[in-house]
Amino acid sequence: MQVILVCFPSVKRSERNSHCPVNVALETVGDPWSLLVIRDVVFHGKRTFGEFLTSEERITTSVLTDRLTTLVQKAILTKHRSSADRRRECYSLTEKGLALVPVLVELANWGVSYGPKVIANPVWVRKAETDRLGLYHLICETVRAGGAVFHGQNSVIEKLQSETSRLS
Repeated sequence: MQVILVCFPSVKRSERNSHCPVNVALETVGDPWSLLVIRDVVFHGKRTFGEFLTSEERITTSVLTDRLTTLVQKAILTKHRSSADRRRECYSLTEKGLALVPVLVELANWGVSYGPKVIANPVWVRKAETDRLGLYHLICETVRAGGAVFHGQNSVIEKLQSETSRLS
C-alpha cells in the first residue's frame, strides 16, 4: 500500500491550522493523553472513567474529562449508559476511532524496536512481523465485539496463541 501525503497551503479556518493530513490527524489525536485513552480501549478493554483512571500513566481526572469530551465531540468515541449498571457511562470506539488501530499498532511496534526496556508479547511481535494487515483486522473485529488485545475473554492474544498452537 502506497500512501502519498500532500500538505496543502494553510487556509485560515477557525478549527484547524492547516489542511496538511498529518497536521489534521495531530490536531485530532496528537496529544499523548488522547492516544493513551484510545490505547486503553483497544489494548486493555477499558470502557469507564474509573477504568481509565487506573492506567499506570496516572492521568488526572480533569485531563481525562477533557480528553473523553474531546474524543466524543470528534466522533472517535461514543458515550453510552452501561447495560449492566445504567448509572455508569461507558465509552466505545466508533469506526472513525477504529481506523486509528493501525496507528496504535505501528506506534507499539516502533516502541518495541526502539524503546528501552519494553516488554512485548512474542506472539504479538511475530504476528506484527508476518501479517500486519491481518493483525489490524483481527484487532478491529475483536474491539467491535467488545473485546481487547490483551485482556478478557477472546482477547486478540488468546486468539493468536490458539492460532499458533493449531499451526504447531
